[in-house]
Amino acid sequence: MGSVRKASAWLGLVEDNDERYYDDEYAEGTETGTGNQAWVTDPRVQVAAETAEEQDRRIATVTPDSFRDARAIGELFRDGVPVIVNLTAMDPADAKRVVDFAAGLIFGLRGSIDRVATRVFLLSPADTQVVVGDAAGRKTGGFFNQS
Repeated sequence: MGSVRKASAWLGLVEDNDERYYDDEYAEGTETGTGNQAWVTDPRVQVAAETAEEQDRRIATVTPDSFRDARAIGELFRDGVPVIVNLTAMDPADAKRVVDFAAGLIFGLRGSIDRVATRVFLLSPADTQVVVGDAAGRKTGGFFNQS
């Protein structure tokens, strides 16, 4: 099949009847699903959300529109979930109120607050360690320092 024909088949302009790329075993295999059976995943595969919730490995992101959304931040943080607060969509006066609320929240629950970017903050509970990727934490004489 020529490149123009391949491009036309990919765009759906002509019918793709080139069967060199199909695997006969796959095409002739038995069907696993029927109309009245539910689709079942491989038992080795676990849904990430369920596993993360069971092991307390969740991080919430909140982009508040107004100060009224501060309650959702507080409830998540109180449950021990680290929260990334994105204040870029708020006006500066309400954003300052949310930052003040977050400061009181982390003080009361012994957490920490870190600036991730301009007007984006990470609220970490007391039992969470934030690892900073500074050059001081890396070993010297690494891959790029070969002399």
